[in-house]
Amino acid sequence: MSALKRHRAEHRLVVSAPAAQLYAVIADVTLWPAVFGPTVHVRHLERGERAERFEIWATVGDGISRWTSCRTLDPAGLRVTFRQDHSRPPVASMEGEWTLRELPGGDTEAVLLHDFTVVDDDPEAVAWVNAALDRNSEAELAALARVAGRGYPVADLVFSFTDRLEHTGPAAEAYGFVRRAELWAERLPHVERVRLTEDAPGIQDLEMDTVTADGSRHTTRSVRVCRDPEWIAYKQRVTPALLAGHSGLWTFSDGPDGPVATARHTVALDPDGLETVLGAGATVADGRAYVREAFGRNSLATLTRAAEHARTVVGRP
Repeated sequence: MSALKRHRAEHRLVVSAPAAQLYAVIADVTLWPAVFGPTVHVRHLERGERAERFEIWATVGDGISRWTSCRTLDPAGLRVTFRQDHSRPPVASMEGEWTLRELPGGDTEAVLLHDFTVVDDDPEAVAWVNAALDRNSEAELAALARVAGRGYPVADLVFSFTDRLEHTGPAAEAYGFVRRAELWAERLPHVERVRLTEDAPGIQDLEMDTVTADGSRHTTRSVRVCRDPEWIAYKQRVTPALLAGHSGLWTFSDGPDGPVATARHTVALDPDGLETVLGAGATVADGRAYVREAFGRNSLATLTRAAEHARTVVGRP
């Protein structure tokens, strides 16, 4: 049987930012759901200083695809190579690399290369993969420029935080409360309206209107990946004005001292929205504090109600 034909796709962009800023984003895949539009969730399977292996969920065409990738990190060479361990048809194999080249004047050229084969060398599949790579690669390079080229350290704009709640009800019941988001308008005081669809098992589309403590109303839309009964990851497709990106992860487990639920947020601030939302003179530090307080409060409110629900279920005859 002859080898499948290899295809190559290359995308590049010059960014007005130091190479180290761009590398910081490329090298840390946990930031990707909040930075790169196509990426929904990343879950590490192995992680070392120079090599890692992870599952990734991302938008491909009109749906969400999942695959496993390995990466090798070369910070000195400003290079990251990747290879899919388990590709999904019509992709038979996929590998590539990110490379950064420092330019005069402080700019950086970012290059994203893909090398792939498709099942049965199907020409229609080649066209489909090329179209998906064009769409996603261009979106990722543009997002990289937005977050690294704003004149702020990436770590100031993109950050994560976690809230944790120990409770007494079954972890699976607390998970069920968060999974059944179509009931949140009845169950959570900060949620006014919800629309939830699940066109594929475990893949949900969630749109909702929420109210913050100061009375501000926000409409958000998220895609959610549900792994029964352990975790729910989400990525906001429509974000509040203050954010360029937002992803999160709910986890539910039985710890040594009892059930534990956590809510983790990863956000990318949009500096252009600071004064619009927080008023004249608002700083990045103000934006970070506002997001931490508002999101943390709502997450803890949701976890508290989930814990109460779990206890109630246990108490039923």
